[in-house]
Amino acid sequence: MGAALWQRKELIIAILATAGIAIHLVLRYAVALPDNTTNWPLYAVLLLGGIPLIVELLGHVVRLQFGADLLAGIAIVTAVLLGEYLAGALVVLMLSGGETIEALAVRRASSTLATLAARMPSIAHRKVNGEIRDINVADVAVGDSLVVYPHEVCPVDGEVTEGHGVMDESYLTGEPYMMNKTPGSEVLSGSVNGQSALTIVATRLAADSRYAQIMKVMEEAEANRPPIRRLADQLGAWFTPIALILAGAAWAVSGDSLRFLAVLVIATPCPLLIGIPVTIIGAISIAAKRGIIVRDPAALEQIDRVKTLILDKTGTVTFGRPTLTGETYLNGFTAESVFPLVAALEQYSKHPLGTVILRTARERSLAVPEASEVHEHPHEGLFGKVNGRQVVIGGRRGLEQEHAAAINALASHREGLECLVVIDGDLAAHFRFRDTPRSETEPFLAHLEPKHAVNRILLVSGDRRSEVEYVAQQIPFSEIVAEATPERKVDIVTREAGQQPTMFVGDGINDAPALAAATVGVAFGQHSDITSRAAPIVLTDPSLAKIDELIHIGRRMRRIALQSAGGGMILSIIGMVIAAAGYLPPVAGAVTQEIIDLLVVFNAARMAVPPGTISDF
Repeated sequence: MGAALWQRKELIIAILATAGIAIHLVLRYAVALPDNTTNWPLYAVLLLGGIPLIVELLGHVVRLQFGADLLAGIAIVTAVLLGEYLAGALVVLMLSGGETIEALAVRRASSTLATLAARMPSIAHRKVNGEIRDINVADVAVGDSLVVYPHEVCPVDGEVTEGHGVMDESYLTGEPYMMNKTPGSEVLSGSVNGQSALTIVATRLAADSRYAQIMKVMEEAEANRPPIRRLADQLGAWFTPIALILAGAAWAVSGDSLRFLAVLVIATPCPLLIGIPVTIIGAISIAAKRGIIVRDPAALEQIDRVKTLILDKTGTVTFGRPTLTGETYLNGFTAESVFPLVAALEQYSKHPLGTVILRTARERSLAVPEASEVHEHPHEGLFGKVNGRQVVIGGRRGLEQEHAAAINALASHREGLECLVVIDGDLAAHFRFRDTPRSETEPFLAHLEPKHAVNRILLVSGDRRSEVEYVAQQIPFSEIVAEATPERKVDIVTREAGQQPTMFVGDGINDAPALAAATVGVAFGQHSDITSRAAPIVLTDPSLAKIDELIHIGRRMRRIALQSAGGGMILSIIGMVIAAAGYLPPVAGAVTQEIIDLLVVFNAARMAVPPGTISDF
């Protein structure tokens, strides 16, 4: 809110300065009024516009933040002291105008923490003696019985006591599946309930639940993230002392204080204050046309410097959608005899792998018969009759007592998700499922070091170790970390970012704190508004090729920005030398600076013209 308010103030100051200068020029040259009258609009500009800018700059100085705009502040003060009000007003316009341009380049959405808080329900439905009453989530006690209605967000961590259904926990855990919920199942706060109401017993207070913990980690990550030194400030760090030394020398040698002001006016770093933002606007525009939303321009300035890439697994390296990867048939059964029966039964199941079975049946153009007497028992499986045959679909735990020997023989196939099929009492099939890597992942990662000098690539996931290792067997990584909590992800990102610029790519709520902690955070797809708000860059098209395009856009933006700023500063230095010699008075220096600004803007505008190629992948 404060940042948005200050952006509006800058725009108002820029409009005020433009109007004040225009009125002054009309009164002075068109109406030919005396100076003491024509200067009143300039007084208003310096009073209403200059003072807020000076106060802000003084705050930077107190915090030892010496940016590119420090020269402008000194020039405004000097102009007022020497009575050169028009020159001072021009500097106010240049300073506020440049900052307004950058403010318009990207508008930050509301804070991530506010979005996190807004996502959670404030009301829980407590069930007492069969009666349901709404209470504040903060008043939920451990042991309370709560009803979670269809499509609601679960308010606290708990355990299901009544009902059967599914919950979407992917944004919290990283697991890419709708999770089956039956009595005895654990539920996490922040999960989205499916189509069936569930009754749960609260096992933690709202303040101690998993979602609240993620909010705390998010808050700490935002508070502890080191500030990125912007390109304009880096260049201004050496340009500012050069200008001050030259201005001071001109005054000392000539004894003319106006030369000091003239040098500072022409030294006002508009190539930095305007040229770089114009380049950024062009880069943001090109990125948006290619499905890349840039929320923080500082990330674009840093993207080409990244040397470490950290990737979440689910939905980033992989598709986030399980597929059938293995089928084993036993006791004389075949795919033709088993699969249609399984598909018939799965039509009535809410299990997350049921959709995979049905999708595979459609892909194989199988005729799916009708099932009858379908019922499901918690922890035992799905039961039904198909074509007169008794079919049971379940996991090892529910079936191992009757089929222990045959199931133990499948021990080598225990990696990943699985289900077993029993037909008429005989173990008939064993199905295995995996979340498979994207085909583009390996070639994309392989090209990063030779093309972009990315020398370290990590796979960090909240998934089980077996799933992460399965992916790592197909794609080489510098390091893999499995079963990583949001806290662990932040620790890893912070460690890596402390050694060299680091990019983190993720797509779930559990990734939001790490996205905020990285040098550059990239949200892969818009599956979560919270992830999108936490990341400075959002890819609306979930493709690794877009990351390559992003790097190229950032590299080109930095190159053009350096050309614009560097060329503009060289021209400014030439003008400063002329002003120091006494050949450019303050107002003429301000006009000269405006001409330099136009040249800088024309060069910076090249960024908005798309190049022939934006990727080498």
